[in-house]
This record gives sequence, structure tokens and C-alpha cells, in this order.
Amino acid sequence: MAINFFEFLAVAVLLSCVIFLVRRNILKVPRLAHADLHGFPARDANRILWIEITLMAAVLIMNATDQLLQGSSEHYHQTGHFFFSGLLMPLFSGFSVTSLEIIERLAWWAHILGIFAFLNYLPYSKHLHIILAFPNSYFGDLSGTKGQMKNMPRITQEIKLMLDPSLPMPETDPNAPLEHFGAKDVEDLSWKNLLDAYSCTECGRCTAACPANQTGKLLSPRKIMMATRDRMEEKGNNRKLHGNDHDDGKSLHDYISIEELRACTTCNACVEECPVSINPLSIIMEMRRHLILDESKSPEEWNLMFGNIETNGAVWKMPAENRANWTTEL
Repeated sequence: MAINFFEFLAVAVLLSCVIFLVRRNILKVPRLAHADLHGFPARDANRILWIEITLMAAVLIMNATDQLLQGSSEHYHQTGHFFFSGLLMPLFSGFSVTSLEIIERLAWWAHILGIFAFLNYLPYSKHLHIILAFPNSYFGDLSGTKGQMKNMPRITQEIKLMLDPSLPMPETDPNAPLEHFGAKDVEDLSWKNLLDAYSCTECGRCTAACPANQTGKLLSPRKIMMATRDRMEEKGNNRKLHGNDHDDGKSLHDYISIEELRACTTCNACVEECPVSINPLSIIMEMRRHLILDESKSPEEWNLMFGNIETNGAVWKMPAENRANWTTEL
């Protein structure tokens, strides 16, 4: 009974992998044939599917030949009939006992060695998500305010002082290191951002739902996560080779362009679509903060808005006392 249930799972996995191969390589579902996946990501996905098909086929072949050998060899004992592998028995019915033993042993070793090989490949592939998706979902934001920006205490304090000059000035340490805002590189991101990057299944639902991407903009939320993961890999390898203080002169901005960051409308569609609670928007907003507050890189229309907020307390270019003048004509 247990082996029949396992065979059912094996057949389900095998058929699912075949369907996924067809969707990726024949039907070419748009989100699975996107430019994000060209090169290694596409090869990685297909490689994983073929490995899983091989592992499941090896189990069924092993059981089919094992059933034919039961009663023909003293090393194979009666275990009963297996439904799915039983369907494969006619394929091997004309083989000699020696040939069946060789096929059964090869299938057994192929399955065992394939599992060990796959476990070693797992950390280097996107399939690592089968392990990390569970903790990532557990630590996902369930507050109902997905996409909400978190205020920075220093900036909040300055705005309060601007709106109410009577507030006491905070004490500052002249010897304190220069404060940085946002994220320039992966070490400036939160641990959840980094876990998000390694939990990404590369399914593309976020990119398919992104209105900026749908209108031809360069932004792809999936690519944001993949680029973050690639940069972490590069930083880790550099530290192994050159030590923790090594600076390669690059940053996350070399992987994610300003055009991509500015294309985001912060609509939160990518966050809502993700099946494992990944938040690409958080990384985008932190990188935007760095560009604006640390490097003063923002479009002219944004600078006009920032100036209006600073001088008038609102995005409109008019004094606060004149904002209600339109009501006088009512």
C-alpha cells in the first residue's frame, strides 16, 4: 500500500514536470519565456525538471523489473502488485533474468545517486526555494499594510522641526559617522529582503502583474529579486577570496538600473501576487531612498515636488494659507 502511494506521487511529479517542460519550451508561456530567464535561469529550470523526471522514472522502472524478478531470483521476494509500475512490466517481459537484474540495479543506483547529486546542486539553483519558501512565508507581512513605507526616524524628526520650529533641537554627536539612507548594496538591505531573494521561485507572477512592465517599461520585479541574489553571490565569493573588507568598487545599483527603479509606480501588485510573500517593492524603495537622499539623483519633476513640500508643506506650489481659496467661489 505504501509503495503504491509512493508510486502515485512519483507519477504525479513526473507528469507535472512534463507539463512544466511543455509550458516553458513549447507553449512558451510569456512569463516563463521572459528576457529575465534567458541564459542560466532557463537552463537551470529545465535541468531541474529533467532531473526530477529521471528520478521518478528510475523508481518506476526499478519496481517494474523487481516485480518480474520476484519468484525468478532468490534475492527478490514477493511484495505484491504495484499498479503504476505494473503497467510498465510488458516493456521488460521478454528480457532474461540477468538483464532484468542489471536494469533493476541500474535504476536503483540512478535514483539514489541522482538524489545525492540533486541535493548538492540544490543550493546553487533557484530550486532552493523549496526549502526557504516555508520560513519566508512564515515571516511574511500579514499586517494588511503590504507596501507601506516605513518612516526613517531622522527624516521624521527633521520634518517635525520644519513644521513646528518650537520643538527642541535633538542633541547630535559631532564625532558620529556620517549617516546613510536607503540601500546602496546588499548589506544595507534587511535580512528579510535577502531571504526574499533566495526564496524566489522565478515564477514571474510579479512581473506579469506589474503595470510598468506591461506598458513596456524596463522594470521587472522578478529581475529585482534575481539581481539581488546575484549580487549577494558575488559579494560572498569576493569575501571568500579577498576577506571581509574587500571592496570590488561595485554596488547593487550596477545590477539594477535607475530606469528600473523609477519605473515603479509603488502599486503593490507584485507583492500581492507573490505566492511565497516576497516583497520586491521594499528593495526598490530602499534603493530609491539611497539615490535621492545620499546621491541627490532624482528627476527634475521630483525635485520640484520635494521643494514644494519643503517650502509649502504640500506638493502644490502655493502657500498653505491660499489652499482653500477655491472655496470662496462656491
